[in-house]
Amino acid sequence: MSLLVTAGAMCSCTFGAAPSTLNITPENKVMGCSKPAATIMDNKPNVNVMPFGMCSSMANPQVAAATAAALGVLTPQPCMPSTAAPWAPGCPTVMIGNKPALTDSCKLTCMWGGVISITNPGQATVKLP
Repeated sequence: MSLLVTAGAMCSCTFGAAPSTLNITPENKVMGCSKPAATIMDNKPNVNVMPFGMCSSMANPQVAAATAAALGVLTPQPCMPSTAAPWAPGCPTVMIGNKPALTDSCKLTCMWGGVISITNPGQATVKLP
């Protein structure tokens, strides 16, 4: 069973240098352990998904330009998450505001090639199928 993700969950990106906190706004009015519960649509950069320190993906134009300027030496640049699709797969049997609930096994893809995953769901009590 997976755990429900709530506000304050910790995330990591495969190309990010540091973990980040997932920010969940209380608009859905559903709580999990006294914190706002997340849905697969909580994927907005700099609203829900905060930067992961420095980005080292060569697909990121800023990293590519800085690396080229450094004569091919990988030069990480500040992370600016770019997520367009929702978290996947979600929990289709548990709906929050007509959207599937977000579980700790979901992944989110950044346009720069990184895969964002949940490392700590923010609570340890509410389990989902």
